[in-house]
Amino acid sequence: MPFHLATEPGSPDRDNEDFVAITADGAVLLDGASAPPDTDIGCVHGVAWFTRRLGGLLLAGVAGERPLREILAEAVTTVSGLHRDTCDLSEQETPSATVVMVRFRGPHLEHLVLSDSVLLLEHTDGSVQPLTDTRLDDLRADLARRGRPPSAIRAYRNVPGGFWTAGADPRAADEALVGSLPLTGLRGWAALTDGATRGVEVFGSQTWEGCYALGVGAGPAAIIEHVRAMESGDPDQRRHPRGKDRDDATALIWTRA
Repeated sequence: MPFHLATEPGSPDRDNEDFVAITADGAVLLDGASAPPDTDIGCVHGVAWFTRRLGGLLLAGVAGERPLREILAEAVTTVSGLHRDTCDLSEQETPSATVVMVRFRGPHLEHLVLSDSVLLLEHTDGSVQPLTDTRLDDLRADLARRGRPPSAIRAYRNVPGGFWTAGADPRAADEALVGSLPLTGLRGWAALTDGATRGVEVFGSQTWEGCYALGVGAGPAAIIEHVRAMESGDPDQRRHPRGKDRDDATALIWTRA
């Protein structure tokens, strides 16, 4: 069961706040939620510190048999305990992350998706199905219709009626999308942070099918290279407004041997 992965920070002078890791049992992909510059995140360690510790715990959990939501809730609780005494975890901007977890369990593929990282499933008929939590995008669209600035979205993180990421509150695990499907119906799958999905979701230069095909055919680094080319072609963000000119980007692909 071959895996291929690529990850790249948005800027060479900043830590990559994404996390990706694999085992024989499955994989974990996280996208750390960055705060605006000069914002108090309540944590002296930073987002990259958080994603690496949360990701390691999740990967260890994937090797077991407990439900994926339970693994996520316990990992959030454990990481919170690591820095609760030194950091203010009640801050709205305290480190958190989107989550994709995938586990091979007998003849099935189990999956969990929380927030706006994406899991693409290629079925045996060649169709590509995106699994994504759309609450963040839905809220952004609603706020825009009401004339609210894009920054207003941050007040809706990890609150009832808002969108959820894995941060300091284990209740986020209850908000994750989970499922299971037979491996016999799959040719492969890809897990992508939103920095790698910009070709589809920001620039409109790809479809999900095209993004997936590029990754399978040329490797996951090609997905990131495509995004970087689009970002470089619009450095002032006039044609394609976005929160960051360049974002951390990670792509993980599994295909049948």
